[in-house]
Amino acid sequence: MFLAALSFAYFSKALSGSYMKSTITQLERRFDIPSYLIGVIDGSFEIGNLLVIAFVSYFGAKLHRPKIIAIGCVLMSFGTFLIAMPHFIIGRYKFETSVRSSVNSTNNLSPCPASSPESGHAGDMPSILPATGCERESSVSMWVYVFLGNVLRGIGETPVQPLGISYIDDYAQSENAALYIGCVQTISIIGPVFGYLLGSLCAKIYVDIGYVDMESVTITPSDARWVGAWWLGYLIAGAITLMSAVPFWFLPKSLPMPLEEHDASCTPEQARFIRDSPTMQHKFRPEEPANFHVMAKEFIPTLKTLLGNPLYGIYLCVTIIQFNSLIGMVTYKPKYIEQHYGQSASKANFLMGMINIPAVALGMFSGGLIMKKFKLGIMGAAKFAFGTSLLGYFLSLFFFALGCENAKVAGITVSYTGVESLSYHESSQFSECNSGCLCSGKDWDPVCGENGITYVSPCLAGCSSSSGSGKTTVFDQCRCVASAGPHSANLTAALGHCLHRDNCDRVFPYFLALAVLSSFIISLGGTPGFVLLIRCMKPELKSFALGVHTLATRTLAGIPAPIYFGAIIDTTCLKWGYKRCGGRGACRIYNTTAYRILYLGLTLGLRTLSFFLCILGFSLLKRHIKEEEKKALANGNRESELLGKEESNSIHCEQFIRVLDLNPDRETRL
Repeated sequence: MFLAALSFAYFSKALSGSYMKSTITQLERRFDIPSYLIGVIDGSFEIGNLLVIAFVSYFGAKLHRPKIIAIGCVLMSFGTFLIAMPHFIIGRYKFETSVRSSVNSTNNLSPCPASSPESGHAGDMPSILPATGCERESSVSMWVYVFLGNVLRGIGETPVQPLGISYIDDYAQSENAALYIGCVQTISIIGPVFGYLLGSLCAKIYVDIGYVDMESVTITPSDARWVGAWWLGYLIAGAITLMSAVPFWFLPKSLPMPLEEHDASCTPEQARFIRDSPTMQHKFRPEEPANFHVMAKEFIPTLKTLLGNPLYGIYLCVTIIQFNSLIGMVTYKPKYIEQHYGQSASKANFLMGMINIPAVALGMFSGGLIMKKFKLGIMGAAKFAFGTSLLGYFLSLFFFALGCENAKVAGITVSYTGVESLSYHESSQFSECNSGCLCSGKDWDPVCGENGITYVSPCLAGCSSSSGSGKTTVFDQCRCVASAGPHSANLTAALGHCLHRDNCDRVFPYFLALAVLSSFIISLGGTPGFVLLIRCMKPELKSFALGVHTLATRTLAGIPAPIYFGAIIDTTCLKWGYKRCGGRGACRIYNTTAYRILYLGLTLGLRTLSFFLCILGFSLLKRHIKEEEKKALANGNRESELLGKEESNSIHCEQFIRVLDLNPDRETRL
């Protein structure tokens, strides 16, 4: 029952965590913030962990572990609900557009107004919010609620892993512990499958569904301005997390370990000796009342003992570096698929949930089975984890070859004559063909010309008229389209950016296949690596070691990795959006080549560094195994002596009884 309850808790926390990853681009666009700030929001979950995890894992191991896990699940659900709250406070989402669906096609405003004293910046949007509305929206940063909700989620998630895993290891047979842990982690991987699928579904639904006329929404889910119903998934995830807290309230503090099931072949004297041995005391310890003063006094010495273990220290360093690589890669992988391969957020999340995550789940479960089948020891588990990680690393190098060319955007990635040339400057968006229009270089209202080139706005495309309304609007007489293609009497441009990129369509299936294969191979070493940690620790330090390990990886990897990965990705932005009230907003288009090199290079560079530390780790592990063998040999000799004494005593007793039987008078004297 505990295994089922813990699996459901893992599922629910993984679902809400992966849903957060799937909404990254939606939150960027809704709150008009850059990627590094999204990294701060994503890292706030680990900040919540940082606040309490060391104390929860230390004190919680001595208290009622199931009830502490239940309290954590309740806090997680409240935090998830808090993340969705800004949607109900902030106003309706307004995106940049020059299309007006409320006017007749014959009365549409010209996309290319001429300069006049009354018009000011003719390229600005015709309808501008009043100053008071601007001040109201900019006075409160709504993303702060998302930040605080994620912090609360992190606090609530704290007891689930260290207390749950140590509880299983305490009351399960040692040969089954690895399989049980593998089962829990495998089921927890199903959570991200549903999380990304939920993200895919919500990304298709417009953010203000039910509040706006969908006919007036002129953008599609593949547009850089599209925002899905990000808030809906958080309400669903919060309800599921709240349900996961229920079973833990009814589970006992400890589970019985019947002597007849585990020690049926032992004599009473041998069973008593095993029960009293230091290695088994943690499984049979009596439930003593908690003494907080004594526990607090022992905290610092216990921490020094743990960190003074060189093998544990090198394990921490390796996993911190690899977690930096893993977290940075996973956080921005859907965004990478969107920006690099031109996929919508909905499709990117669907592919992550249905293809990539199941491969990881299968790999982790297979790793647990391999450990059980081949009965891998500590060294075997270490070699297996290292080998799979190294093989996955070499496969990941092929991602550099699976690149896409930049989308053709006039004035940004190509010139107005169609020649490839990158530009990060706003001035390059202006050309002779749109010099007759007073356009704004800050707008992002893309249109696709007949020549296959995307233009930042109808004004910058030099379009002089338009026909139709809403989603059917077509811009006519676009002079810039003529300058990069064949001349005709009526050159037009349609709403949205041009989607077709031949080389991306060919490369994308190979990218998916390689991503699945490398994810499966790397995840094979997940369970052996985790078991390696708990098997190298003393029984009384297991829970604390898991807590400190989680604290270190969350603090030094979970918090900084999304931030510096996001900041590096921001450096590849070619065109920034701008907030309605001024200030830089979310990025609209990236330099895909630079994005690929920096994103993949940073991911693989960190893993390269971790492999060098693994060499030192193997030498320490060999020394640790030799020391344990010496201790085991010494303990074995001592146990043999004790058992020999007991056997000798029993022989003397039998001889004495025979003497009494033969000499009843002597018995009286004695």
